[in-house]
Amino acid sequence: MADALTIREVIAHPLRAFLPTVQVTSQGDWPSLEIAVVEIRTESGLTGIGEVLGRRGALGYAAFINDALAPKLIGRSAHDRRALWSAMRNTLTGRLGGMLVECIAGVDTALWDLAGQAAAQPIWRLLGGAGRQSIDAYASSINWADDARVEAEVASARAKGFRQIKVKIGRPLPRAIARVKQVRRLAGDEVLLGVDTNWAYDADDALLLGKAMCDEGYWFFEEPLHPGDHAGYRRLAQHLPIRLAAGESDFTAADSADLVREHALGLIQPDVARAGGITESWRIAEHAAIHGVSYAPHVGWSGGICSAASVHLAAAAENFLTFECMVFDNPLRQALTVPVSGDVGGLRADGTLAVPDAPGLGVVLASDALERFRISP
Repeated sequence: MADALTIREVIAHPLRAFLPTVQVTSQGDWPSLEIAVVEIRTESGLTGIGEVLGRRGALGYAAFINDALAPKLIGRSAHDRRALWSAMRNTLTGRLGGMLVECIAGVDTALWDLAGQAAAQPIWRLLGGAGRQSIDAYASSINWADDARVEAEVASARAKGFRQIKVKIGRPLPRAIARVKQVRRLAGDEVLLGVDTNWAYDADDALLLGKAMCDEGYWFFEEPLHPGDHAGYRRLAQHLPIRLAAGESDFTAADSADLVREHALGLIQPDVARAGGITESWRIAEHAAIHGVSYAPHVGWSGGICSAASVHLAAAAENFLTFECMVFDNPLRQALTVPVSGDVGGLRADGTLAVPDAPGLGVVLASDALERFRISP
């Protein structure tokens, strides 16, 4: 017998947006971004939405969801999130990760959106809630660019009220160390600063950069090494008195479980649009809480659905530390969704974000968004 959340249709949409200002990291320049958006429509008429991190190749992500995952979901109850997660996981054999889990992430978030709508509750309350009315946030990210652009971006972040700022760092090492000093000088001593290198270094150079960061009183050191270099992370943790952060490259809780358990990481940063959606991202946050490691959802260059889902996770997690608030113009974040009520994740004058109270994610797709950003085959 079908229930009110019986799944009638699953549709994935590949989207692309060109950025007004090219974003620059240690891995190169990014003039455009891609994602896939998942819609799950039910027999009751409710529609849930989710997002897949697919910065390149969104057409392939959408095709995989439409062709391989959707048939496993049609006719089943959207309430059965764990059963559906397992069914999707079994689509492919082999080690769990990669594109499969990123696609599952979009579907899973849409299922949580439906659950919240059906219960008339925001997702953070379904997760248990933590009694927060606002969440702390950091400005992300100051580009790995020329000094003048960096100065302007730091000034802009400070003018918006941010008391926490993250800067992108790359190679060569002497320039990176100079950038660490420059941003501290520009931001002032009262601002908490983090660095994200997008795994630009080996352990030896990361130690040198980390020592310079410690000298300047930096707060956290994000992805200094390749995600798979767990021995390197242990080495850095033994020699640097700074919070090491990682996890945006993880697909499941197992990927960094040893580093969390051993306190080689001080901050775990899963991306809900990559790490299996809300279900697996919550597992990662809870595992970190058990071991006394803080949690900060990764948002990065995602769209508005990922941002909204991340706010709910931040609002609910007992070990939440800070939220990545992207400060550059990104049409997929700013024009993809509209809030049901209020302003989901709206920045306040004191550099904090509001916790939403609308059911589900609290956002819906903008009326013209899918056609405006759709990638043609």
